Amino acid sequence: MPKEAPQRQAVIRRADRPGDLGWVVMAHGELYHQQFGFNSDFEALVAKIVGDYAVKHSPTTEAAWIAEVDGERAGCVMLVADDQPGVAKLRVLLVTSAARGLGLGTRLVEQSLTFARDAGYRSVSLWTTDNLVSARRIYEHFGFALADEGPHQGFGQELTGQTWILNLHDSPS
Repeated sequence: MPKEAPQRQAVIRRADRPGDLGWVVMAHGELYHQQFGFNSDFEALVAKIVGDYAVKHSPTTEAAWIAEVDGERAGCVMLVADDQPGVAKLRVLLVTSAARGLGLGTRLVEQSLTFARDAGYRSVSLWTTDNLVSARRIYEHFGFALADEGPHQGFGQELTGQTWILNLHDSPS
């Protein structure tokens, strides 16, 4: 009889260990270049988002998470305060190619939205590009609605930028 593959151990934890934030930047730079041809401008944007979080985040209203599979980093997401009171931003969602299909993207977003509700946010917004189809499916699953889209020249690509919004009072918990 063929031997069954061992069950992979997947966990979501806070991004609070040395190297976590650097991994978020590196993983985005490498993965988005490989999959979408994004240039280093994208990695610079992620580095700014992560750097701002590292320097000035408020632990009661902002958090970051790492997904691990078998003890290795395999995904991430952040929830940070928007400039607008009561609004949070979902940032830097990523699941590595090797970890796709394990439900990590859904679990990361779910963790973020639970945190957002507990922190008292009214809504969560995010900005993405239309070519990120798998991520969009996750956002739609949780009730995010497309609020705005338009051409975006960036990261060495011609893209369509999109803003999605979720009203936390109207969405399922």
